[in-house]
This record gives sequence, structure tokens and C-alpha cells, in this order.
Amino acid sequence: MSETLQTTDIATSDIATSDAALLDRTATAVRAAGAALRERFGDVVRYETREELMQALAVNDDTALDILRPRLTSLRPGAGWVEDELDGGALPPGEWWVVDPAEGNVNHLHALPEWAVTATLVRENQPVLTVVHLPLTGETYTALSGAGAHLDGRPLRVSGTADLGLGIVATSQARPDEEEKVVRRVGSSITAMLFDALVVRTAVPATLHLTNVAAGRMDAFWQFAGARADLLPGALLVTEAGGRISDAEGRPWTPQSDSFLAAAPGVHAAAVATLSR
Repeated sequence: MSETLQTTDIATSDIATSDAALLDRTATAVRAAGAALRERFGDVVRYETREELMQALAVNDDTALDILRPRLTSLRPGAGWVEDELDGGALPPGEWWVVDPAEGNVNHLHALPEWAVTATLVRENQPVLTVVHLPLTGETYTALSGAGAHLDGRPLRVSGTADLGLGIVATSQARPDEEEKVVRRVGSSITAMLFDALVVRTAVPATLHLTNVAAGRMDAFWQFAGARADLLPGALLVTEAGGRISDAEGRPWTPQSDSFLAAAPGVHAAAVATLSR
């Protein structure tokens, strides 16, 4: 995989047409799931234990999956299904749906607006198409391999910023059960960026930061570790919007990598230098 995230070659116009139609139908399914989650959004969901938290998260996931699973399965009956959105690493050969039914689920529970529904079709370990829907704003981000990235049909383009010191960058925190060395690496990277970038934002979920990079609103996003469902949608969006994808040290990124960087071309090298200190 190259530094700019390889996209799957489309061998014939028939395949291209098929994937474009599939993207539209995927977007319809994702919007329907988002509408169901929007109906559940409003009051803060209270919980006293980790078990209660996990149960509340599962209710949201199941609400969206009850819509997504049958619809996406009907679109690609032969495609596999990634059961756990926290999984990482390479997938077996063939086609797979990588879905996060409630990306930013904990924000949803806390009545915060930063959450989404995502679905990505992966073919031979390359993302082919992706849909990221923000139910509260109604925005739908889409990307199709080799055909660009769009927001509600409007083409997206990454920032033209060429000076990291003028850039807005972002990261998401390590998971609550993450290894200590990863947590400390996150902290040290934020400190480094505070010296080198204009503004540093830290929040979850990762996908929403990546939509902002693809749209040119922010200049770079990085993360250590991370799951396929966190990174594949935004990786395809940023790539198709003209951005550069690598690990934090500038090497080609794959789902097995232990870090991730998506940036506008003009600040990519500087971001790598900062994160490698």
C-alpha cells in the first residue's frame, strides 16, 4: 500500500457503474440507520457501572444494526461482516462490510452531537466505497475508489496549507483499556503538536476529524493504534480528496499499522517530523 492509500483498480466500466450504484444504496441504508438513532437522541443516559455503560452502548448499536445488516447483506450477499467495530488488522480475502453502527456512541449517550453512522465495503483489503452520515445535521460524506470524495454530492478537497504552524490538527484519545505505552505516546504526541501546530484538537470519534481533513477544514489527523472501523472510512475520504495517508513515521499505512496519519500534502512531512520526535 502506497503512502497515499492504494485504491482498488476498477477493471471495467461495468464494475465502476455497479460500485457507484452500490454506493447510493449503501448511503440510503446508512441514512435509515441514522434516523433510528436520531430518534433515540436527546437526554443524557445515566449509568453507574461499566456494565451499565456497555449495555447502553449495545442498545444503540443494535438499533442501527437491525437496519444496516439486512440491507447491506441484501446488496452484497457474498460479502463478509465484521462483527466487532473495535477489531483491527487485515481481513481475509474477498469482500467485507466494515460498519460502525454508532461511531462516537458514548457522545450519543451524553447528548453530545459528535456521532455518526458509517459503512465501508472492503474488497481484497482495499476500501472500495464508504458512507459517513451525521444524522443531526443530515450531512452525508461519501467516497468511491477512483471517483473522488463528496459531501452531499459536492466534491471535497483537502487543505492547501503548506505550513504546519498555521494548521489545525487533531487526534482522538486512546481507548480506556489501552496499554500504558500507547496512552503515554498519545500524550507526548499532543505535547509535540502543541509546539508545532496552530491549534490542536483532541476528541472522539476519529471519523469526524477525518471528514474535516477531507473537507479542508483541518489539516491533519493522527492516531495511535485504532480499529478498522475508526480509520477506513476517513482514510478513503481523505485519499479521494487528495490527502496523504501514512503511519506516524511516514511509512505506508495498512490496518495492521500501529499508528495512522492523514494530512494535507503540504503539511504531511512536517507532521511526520513532529510525531517522530
